[in-house]
Amino acid sequence: MIAAIPRRSAAVRACALAALVLFLEWSRALAAQQPRLALASLLLGGLALCAVAFPFSAERLGLGISNLGFRLLGGLAIGAVLLLPAAVRPHAIPLIPAGLAAAAVAVSVGEELAFRGVLYAVLQDVGGPPLAIAGTTVLWTLAHVLSHPPEFLGAVAAAGLLLALWRWAARDLVGPIVGHVIADVAL
Repeated sequence: MIAAIPRRSAAVRACALAALVLFLEWSRALAAQQPRLALASLLLGGLALCAVAFPFSAERLGLGISNLGFRLLGGLAIGAVLLLPAAVRPHAIPLIPAGLAAAAVAVSVGEELAFRGVLYAVLQDVGGPPLAIAGTTVLWTLAHVLSHPPEFLGAVAAAGLLLALWRWAARDLVGPIVGHVIADVAL
């Protein structure tokens, strides 16, 4: 019975953080639909997602500088994999306008800190790596329901799964951040 109390409080914490992250993502997506608010909503939304990670240590989030070369190389590989669907389309790989690049970086970093950093860590506390991988993939996909067409959500889920598997296998968040930034800036 005593062991159930910490697990229950960890589950409540995980649910509360998941609700907060989804609220931030959906608010950002709704605000971005207004042309005058698009850039500001992306920047502020990305920063708000980053703020969710402040109470967590860098180690708990999967951040660090040990094996940094491996982490950066992994991020380049993840970015290449995430860009593969775009590369096979005709007239592929449009780069976003320079004015949106900072916003894309803010959102990419914020989403990785929130999903594969914070949510991964708290879900792992509740149910281990399987729950952390599956839970962040599902939450990631739900977070993109308002910002992506339904036919694209399968690709969103696949990207979320890839990023979560890297987070688990390498115990690293640098690679997913680098890969996500590359993909968002290139698309």
